[in-house]
Amino acid sequence: MDLSEIGRFVDRRWRDDLLPRLVDYVRVPAKSPAFDPNWAEHGHLDAVVRSARDWAQALPGSVGAGVLPGLTIEIVRIEGRTPCIVFDAPATQGAGGDATVMFYGHLDKQPEMSGWRDELGPWKPVVEGNKLYGRGSADDGYAVFAALTAIAAIDLQQAARPRCVGLIETCEESGSYDLPAYLDLLTPRFGAVKLVVALDSGCGNYDQLWVTTSLRGLIGGVLSVEILSEGVHSGNASGIVPSSFRIARRLLDRIDDSRTGRVLSEAFHAPIPAARMAEAQAAGAILGDAVWKQFPWVGCSHEAHHHGDAVMVSAQPTTTDPIEAILARTWRPALSVTGGAGLPSVDAAGNVLRPKTALKLSMRLPPTVDGERASAELKRLLEADPPYQARVRFEADWAASGWNAPPTAPWLKERLDRLSHDCFGREAAWMGEGGTIPFMNMLGDYFPDAQFLITGVLGPQSNAHGPNEFLRIDYAQTLTRLVAGVVGEGLPA
Repeated sequence: MDLSEIGRFVDRRWRDDLLPRLVDYVRVPAKSPAFDPNWAEHGHLDAVVRSARDWAQALPGSVGAGVLPGLTIEIVRIEGRTPCIVFDAPATQGAGGDATVMFYGHLDKQPEMSGWRDELGPWKPVVEGNKLYGRGSADDGYAVFAALTAIAAIDLQQAARPRCVGLIETCEESGSYDLPAYLDLLTPRFGAVKLVVALDSGCGNYDQLWVTTSLRGLIGGVLSVEILSEGVHSGNASGIVPSSFRIARRLLDRIDDSRTGRVLSEAFHAPIPAARMAEAQAAGAILGDAVWKQFPWVGCSHEAHHHGDAVMVSAQPTTTDPIEAILARTWRPALSVTGGAGLPSVDAAGNVLRPKTALKLSMRLPPTVDGERASAELKRLLEADPPYQARVRFEADWAASGWNAPPTAPWLKERLDRLSHDCFGREAAWMGEGGTIPFMNMLGDYFPDAQFLITGVLGPQSNAHGPNEFLRIDYAQTLTRLVAGVVGEGLPA
């Protein structure tokens, strides 16, 4: 294959077709079911899968004869579940035998989140230079378009390639709870999957290929604490009636150390494999302080400076050691409070001792910790022996185990290093990610012989799930070109 010609084709398609498609995609509030319980009535998930399906059905004729021969793409539905897109591009020139390359992505999105810049918004696509702002294009709307563009680029070279199938879901941001049913239904159609390409992960910088070697698990739910049947005057009751918020604080103290953030119970921890430790050391050497400086810390800089008569200092991370920071976000558990109820807004808060506090909890787990067991342990710790005999409940809403990649085959590692150098000018880098893709752990069970290329475009400041989320267009273009090179070189016998 001519990688330069593939690059020209990919860049042209991104400019003329993929970017306009993603602009349209950003406009659709296709929130995941966890954030839009009435998703079926609203029809936004159906709209984005139909749009992607219609685009793909027109693709062979739009790029020339002999490209994507025999491509089929369909929307698959199981009653009561979110829809999936399935595509199948048969092998060309007899390449690969029965071996299959599987592409994965998702089209559902996180909710709006506050804090967007005035000129931006979650459903308002804005292109600034090399960035497309808006919810979902990088996480993970681009995946289906990039995957089929990469396959088309190979076919345009008239090169032999293996069979390529794709599974694009619409439940990932809700923990992929619909996916096992689809895998049971569709796995017989996929054949012998030997390589999985998932484009839903992150990159440490925008200078080279980043291969994800592990993903954390995720458990969560709502902790509620009730001490009264109704609110009462705080002057009359405080000192006698304990605050529901204080009780909640005591319960959270059972889970982590509020001074350091370290999760206390060893049930949530796991040993860090030597190979992952070595990868963290190598990635830390590449990224340095960028590991922690990438986040939007309060303050103007990470150096003390004078502002009038005051000395201003930026907020600081839990550690400034790059290796420790990487391990903290990839192989150690962490608890976050992501929402709350029962708390009036500041301007509406009176002197009332509130009857109830509810907190939304989210805990990331090391890749090898069982999610279901960890969820049960979290519930046990929170509900046991409630302070002041308060009514305490923890209602779990999901439990997803993490994923630790099998050893990378020498043929794949050599290919990724070489193509990263050819496409980016630098060798590939390997690192765990702190997010969760439940699909990866499932695939390990369904396709135990598969190799994995888990990568993505969620790099520094891209801010997936948060305000001002963006897609780095130039990086996505180069990554598409690299993926075409990986698949176009075929699978070993």
